[in-house]
Amino acid sequence: MAGYAEVASASAPQLLLENVVKEFPIRGTRDSLLVLDRADLSIDAGEFVVLLGPSGCGKSTLLNLVAGFIRPTRGYVLHDGVEITRPDRRRTVVFQDYALFAWMTVQRNVEFGLKAQGMHESERAEVARRFLSLVRLSGFEDRYPHEISGGMKQRAAIARALAPNPDVLLMDEPFGALDAQTRVLLQEEVARISSETGKTVLFVTHSIEEAVFLADRIVVMGAHPGRIRGTYRVSLPRPRSSATRGMAEFVRLSQELWESLKAEWEGQDNESSLGRHRVESLSTHA
Repeated sequence: MAGYAEVASASAPQLLLENVVKEFPIRGTRDSLLVLDRADLSIDAGEFVVLLGPSGCGKSTLLNLVAGFIRPTRGYVLHDGVEITRPDRRRTVVFQDYALFAWMTVQRNVEFGLKAQGMHESERAEVARRFLSLVRLSGFEDRYPHEISGGMKQRAAIARALAPNPDVLLMDEPFGALDAQTRVLLQEEVARISSETGKTVLFVTHSIEEAVFLADRIVVMGAHPGRIRGTYRVSLPRPRSSATRGMAEFVRLSQELWESLKAEWEGQDNESSLGRHRVESLSTHA
């Protein structure tokens, strides 16, 4: 790739998005929909970065670009200085819907990626047990997905994503389908796992409190089209725990983010109202 070294320097970010634009074709027309516009973002190794914003702001699109599931229309997405052109086991993904194989036990689900890498059966069994222990699922190795709770399924999905020892863990609203109590408990689990493993994490959410609790840095996105509106550094100490939510800095930053997002949502509502008013005026005078 012209202009970029194939070997990353020690000071280079682990992930880099430079002037990234993503458009999707509109079926039946020659037009396209601009979903992500001129995104610039750098993420250092070991950093926990959260993408925060309303539905339709391009959060998942940006994450899918980093995963290698889709390619940018313009711009570059780099991992250690090399352009991302396809999925890679160095970047694993945790989805909202668990994506566990129903016909496999929890143990076999976690082993799946290791088997694809050609790891010997005894070794991959040991690795799977280690990561199931990390996510506190020891004793559930022989259960099938339908025999465990939603929160346990998501822990198994996290173990499966961590087992291949990726550089980067990508999490696309992984707690969106869970009840409120389980969601809070898993936020604390992910914060613990992140601290223990030191993995780089890129996490998508529309929950302000979830973002503040988990992140080292929050990237706020706006919609129509999706753009990065700003970044916020989270100075809360680690490890994070239930006590973190009562800290003055947690409350202050949550409020600041709410005011920022509220202003944008109100601005979008005003633009929509203005558009409707213009249409009505044109109709009246037609």
